[in-house]
Amino acid sequence: MIKYSIKRILSLIPVIFAISIVLFSLTKIMPGDPVSMMIPTSAKPEQIPQLREEITKQLGLDKSLPEQYVAWIGNVAQGELGFSSWKNDDVKNVIANPLKNTVILNFFVLIFSLTISITAGIRSAVKKNSFVDQFWQVFSLICMSVPTFFIGLCLVFVFALRLGWLPSNGMPVDGSGLGEWVRFLVLPVVTLTITSLASTVRYVRNAMLDALSQDYIRTARSKGLSEKVVVYSHAFRNALIPIVTVVIAQIGTLFGGSMITESVFVWDGMGSTLLTALNRRDFYLVIAMNMFYAVVYLISNFIADLTYALVDPRIKLD
Repeated sequence: MIKYSIKRILSLIPVIFAISIVLFSLTKIMPGDPVSMMIPTSAKPEQIPQLREEITKQLGLDKSLPEQYVAWIGNVAQGELGFSSWKNDDVKNVIANPLKNTVILNFFVLIFSLTISITAGIRSAVKKNSFVDQFWQVFSLICMSVPTFFIGLCLVFVFALRLGWLPSNGMPVDGSGLGEWVRFLVLPVVTLTITSLASTVRYVRNAMLDALSQDYIRTARSKGLSEKVVVYSHAFRNALIPIVTVVIAQIGTLFGGSMITESVFVWDGMGSTLLTALNRRDFYLVIAMNMFYAVVYLISNFIADLTYALVDPRIKLD
């Protein structure tokens, strides 16, 4: 396990470098001019050329692309992610608060979606073709077909505009108590949970159906074991590998954010920040956030590989 872990970690280094080169190149060919975004609207026409030159040097855009990349990757290695032309601040300071908000939001989504999807998926598989199974099948198909923003807007219309129980958008002010945070979290959490359930319930159900159709399940039942023991001690344990894949993918979204949902509910998270950064042509903020996502998902896949060996001893890591 240790030898495999070291080999995988070393193999991730060139992958991260390759991703950084691709992201840096793609970001640089994006249309738009971050320098123009930073020039104050109050600047006089005769001041603009000098301001443009100063800002260009400040951002390091007066150098060639290879020099810009080397300077950027060197700063990243030292913990400096660059300068945000949108916020006029260091990138690490810009993303600190949105990252916290995204983790808070998606933590509850992860807990609710996994709890409901695993419970509903197991029940649907055990009671195949029953009302419960058909309900979750129809529910999944509807939610997969309906856009996320439509689900969010429907919830806003019912619970915020019609009933007035919850705020339609925004975030709690600094110093708000737990109750205020809960009021603002309910609608975006429910929206993302419904969207997540659309696929995860079907995934768990199919994994359980496959496990329940195996010969060892028939053997366990023929020995007179109770249905709970058969389902949870035998079938569920052997269905964990595909379920672990879903769980690890969900953990990756803890830090990724959701552009659509965060935009609908005006939630100051990573997704909405990235969308604004793209619109404002904030190149270094876009690169840093995309690199962050790439590293998170690479680490998630690495953890998934290690988890497979722990879940199923038959899997050997070489």
